[in-house]
Amino acid sequence: MQIRVVQRILGLLLMIFSISMLPSAVVGVFDGGRSVAPFLEGFLLVLLAGLVSWLPARKEKRELRLRDGFLVVVLFWSVLSLAGSVPFILSEAPHLSIADAVFESVSALTTTGATVITGLDELPKSILFYRQQLQWMGGMGIIVLAVAILPILGVGGMQLYRAETPGPVKDSKLTPRITETAKALWYIYLTLTIVCAVAYWSAGMSGFDAVTHSFSTVAIGGFSTHDASMGYFNNPAIESIAIIFMLISGVNFALHFTVWRSRNPLTYWQDSEFKTYLFLIGSSAVLVVGYLFLSTNTPLGAAVRQGAFQTVSMATTTGFTTADFSVWPAFIPVLLLFLSFSGGCAGSTAGGMKVIRILLLLKQGSRELKRLIHPNAQFVVKVGARPASDTVIEAVWGFFSAYVFVFVVLMLLVMGSGLDQVTAFSAVAASMNNLGPGLGQVAANYEGISDFAKWVLCFAMVMGRLEIFTLLVLLTPAFWRR
Repeated sequence: MQIRVVQRILGLLLMIFSISMLPSAVVGVFDGGRSVAPFLEGFLLVLLAGLVSWLPARKEKRELRLRDGFLVVVLFWSVLSLAGSVPFILSEAPHLSIADAVFESVSALTTTGATVITGLDELPKSILFYRQQLQWMGGMGIIVLAVAILPILGVGGMQLYRAETPGPVKDSKLTPRITETAKALWYIYLTLTIVCAVAYWSAGMSGFDAVTHSFSTVAIGGFSTHDASMGYFNNPAIESIAIIFMLISGVNFALHFTVWRSRNPLTYWQDSEFKTYLFLIGSSAVLVVGYLFLSTNTPLGAAVRQGAFQTVSMATTTGFTTADFSVWPAFIPVLLLFLSFSGGCAGSTAGGMKVIRILLLLKQGSRELKRLIHPNAQFVVKVGARPASDTVIEAVWGFFSAYVFVFVVLMLLVMGSGLDQVTAFSAVAASMNNLGPGLGQVAANYEGISDFAKWVLCFAMVMGRLEIFTLLVLLTPAFWRR
């Protein structure tokens, strides 16, 4: 383990990250000088911490080994989450405890969208901007992590998607170098953000709301500058724009790049994961709208508008709301919560287990049923027109079993803190799937739960964002042996 090399990289990351606090200070200046000091002080503290970490190891420029890579990735999210909480701790509005500040920061950077803050409409714009900006930065980090870094470490959905399974992304690698890949993904991400902001503004949002909500929409984060989330605007055009960009952001960004480079939109339809992704969301939306219309007195137009929005928001793990879906007939919120387990496509800003894994699990289940009927026959699991290797199937089952095991352990820990089953299940699901809103006591926000439960859920958010194995491998004794 090259600790000094890791220390140098971490110091650089902290120094770069400290700069992200300055735009919020500028916003505070234009907002009458409200909450400027926490960001200037936070900038200096994080910059100093980065400098202290970097200086002793500044000459260590050896190449990272595999184990170093795992450690850097985990530290990237955990240390930056702690650094991101500094302005929240220093701020007087809102006045947050350390546990609450770290929870808000982790939730933002992992694009979960769970919050402990209430009274958003009255908060300084600098704080509101900072929360949204953290989500946007986290979304970009997730894309680079999922598409460029985790495949090199041998984990993550894109490892299966690009290295083992058929499709347009595998057949045409993005770029030969990680830096070029990250740059290409950055251009796509930035372009989507700008277009989304312009669309929101043209539909009636203020300039501030348009920019901040474009941050959380493209990042599939779900934070809003208003307590009522997207319901605050009560605007069908804004909701339609949100649906479009949530769907786009839930698609594999490597696939976006392939389509852009080939100038052929039909490439989307050649991708099995993309078709499954649309089918899952489309069929679920029809089911939710139909059930909402038939089981309540909701008019058809309102049922379509609310049902479609909530389905897309939950299925893509964004977490925006236009209505309190937790009070709808129990079938709907439970269905929506389970939808978040599949989440978006591999290599997207969405959370969940990823559609490619769900697709492979379903195909493997179908193969086992056929084997029961025809024990001597040979059946091949195919994604698209090509077979998936048994190694891929084993990796998917391994991920699924680890996901379920971790979920059960974390849910029991949260229940041990005094929460009921529904609240505990939904809180862990919303955290591990990077969804945000839950049911029961966490339907509105997470302010009322204990600090212990918040720390457990912080761990769940990072665990879900790093796709389980990246963090689990650090907890094994074998990782630390020479």
